[in-house]
Amino acid sequence: MGKPTGFMEYTREAAPYRDPAARLGDWNEFVQLPVVGDLARQGARCMDCGVPFCHTGGLMANMASGCPVNNLIPEWNDLVYNDRWQDALDRLHETNNFPEFTGRVCPAPCEGACVLGITDPPVTIKNIEQAIVDRGFDEGWVVAGPPSERTGKTVAVVGSGPAGLACADQLNRAGHSVTVFERHDRVGGLLMYGIPNMKLEKTVVQRRVDLLAAEGVGFRVNTEIGSDVAAADLRNDHDAIVLCVGATRPRDLPVPGRDLSGVHFAMEFLHANTRSLLDSEHADGDYIDARDKNVIVIGGGDTGTDCIGTAMRQGCKNLVNFEIVPRPPDERAENNPWPQWPKVFRVDYGHAEAAAAFGDDPREFCIETLEFTGDSERGLTGLKTIDVDWGRPQENGPPFSRVEGSEREWEADLAFLALGFLGPEQLVGEQLGVETDPRSNFQADYGQFATSLEGVFSAGDCRRGQSLVVWAINEGRGAARECDRYLMGESRLP
Repeated sequence: MGKPTGFMEYTREAAPYRDPAARLGDWNEFVQLPVVGDLARQGARCMDCGVPFCHTGGLMANMASGCPVNNLIPEWNDLVYNDRWQDALDRLHETNNFPEFTGRVCPAPCEGACVLGITDPPVTIKNIEQAIVDRGFDEGWVVAGPPSERTGKTVAVVGSGPAGLACADQLNRAGHSVTVFERHDRVGGLLMYGIPNMKLEKTVVQRRVDLLAAEGVGFRVNTEIGSDVAAADLRNDHDAIVLCVGATRPRDLPVPGRDLSGVHFAMEFLHANTRSLLDSEHADGDYIDARDKNVIVIGGGDTGTDCIGTAMRQGCKNLVNFEIVPRPPDERAENNPWPQWPKVFRVDYGHAEAAAAFGDDPREFCIETLEFTGDSERGLTGLKTIDVDWGRPQENGPPFSRVEGSEREWEADLAFLALGFLGPEQLVGEQLGVETDPRSNFQADYGQFATSLEGVFSAGDCRRGQSLVVWAINEGRGAARECDRYLMGESRLP
């Protein structure tokens, strides 16, 4: 609980971001963590709330509430306040395999469920989490700990994103021989190529991957199951399989002009940029370059913001972000009560950077794209849009109406579609014969994670649909437990 009166004595002081003008000149992380003493005071704000909701992760009215991996947040807040950082690290690792990832990229539903947040700004849980694990690595407290015994069982984990890595880590701790298969040239999946470097530096990802390898986890990159290795062969060669391939089929925008050059899915843009940055610091030119271009990002959320931040660092000429939904309220709405995640208006790092460079927040709300326009060479030159009114839903149609006479035209050289994802690619699932649910995800009940095939499990976005990194870690851990139970008859994994 930290200091009994700390929540009355100290105000919330979140970790500051580097100045936009400075951070736009590099690809380094934009968050600056406070010093140890400041973090201890922030830990002191954790109050004796009686029934903490921060670590009771779940869904309320289909909205996130609390920490999905059930981090023992009040305990490590207290340990940080009392300067017991190594104990705090041990407590943190009990529930979270990769706090250095969630401490950077998680939207922190724990803070939305903080009891102090009912009347005051919540505890800076996310900042403290990152600081604990970063100090653990800096001090040398995080070291490889391979299992003392092996079971003789082999498991193939398909996909090396957060679900796959968490699953592999847990199964390896149980003594199984685990091999992770990744179709790209680097391990990490979404963590490596889906999230830009300024949000999650890839040295942080590789540091953990190297630790897992030192503990005995095997990795095979540039290996796509279903193409480079037949799914049947994978099943024959292993005692169990866990599918953690993510939800990588992007939602398209099928309007006239979609086939014009210059219109790209967000992940095409983000993946190529990070790969070129890591390969050559962009010297190879093998990426989609927004320099001196008019850029429009269609779709909000984290992916849209990451497209904004990437285009800004590349030196775009101008940038606009379209969102079809209304602007969120500044405070919780009545239908969005605590301890749900607060759906309020936020200025994320990319929005602040665009505003600093161009003078205004880049977002345009309640706007629908009707058409992409181009030149005689089929290159993108602009977009046509219309405003929408969410107060006038259509009968048997969309929950909004188009506003007559609100058509506009926008100049654009590049347009990025950040409209979410529809489910997993089906190659490996089809070869294995795994059943899917109505949303095309691999059918497997939460808590059991077993697919329709014996010995084949599924976890993460390919099972639950597009979600958070922290939910992927939760599912990877759960699938490992059930896979271990299948292999051994029982499991001691949490």
